[in-house]
Amino acid sequence: MKKIILASGSPRRKELLEKIGLKFEVEAGDIEEDLNVGLPPRELAEKLSLQKAQAAAEKYPDAIIIAADTIGVFEGKIIGKPHAATEAKKMLSMLSGKSHLVITGYTIIDTETRKTVTKSIETKVYFRKLTKAEIDAYVKTGEPLDKAGAYAIQGLGALIVEKIEGDYYNVIGLPLSSLTESLREFGVKIL
Repeated sequence: MKKIILASGSPRRKELLEKIGLKFEVEAGDIEEDLNVGLPPRELAEKLSLQKAQAAAEKYPDAIIIAADTIGVFEGKIIGKPHAATEAKKMLSMLSGKSHLVITGYTIIDTETRKTVTKSIETKVYFRKLTKAEIDAYVKTGEPLDKAGAYAIQGLGALIVEKIEGDYYNVIGLPLSSLTESLREFGVKIL
């Protein structure tokens, strides 16, 4: 069996792959992420995942590379990751009582055959109406910082999400069902 490389420094993606029993190594597929290239959000997520996978693929001549990129979209515009409490509060206020999309693009590359699959999955997330006090309290926990959309659905962010339409794991950062289907095309079986 070929070595499997997760080209991501995300602890959440690592946990998700461990959860399904996949044996892999981590190689942070860090690239310069430019969110302002004028591509539609879904294409952008796919392009970023492909770039991350290609960067890691250069280091492994005979491996399966998995890379992903997750972005939030509100009213057609990409919402990034807040780096300060004020940004997080503004973002959460904007999303309060509304829905947004979470798109994860993922790429799998067999570095020996150069076979490449790139896909993206979309999940619609609905926030309940939040009070200023709830937003302040949530931001005070520190969880919203450096998270797309300023929340972590697998953490305290679960308390502000009213419902979702689509893959829950996609919102965390890796659409496991679609990914495992794609991995089968590379001879990697999970179940």
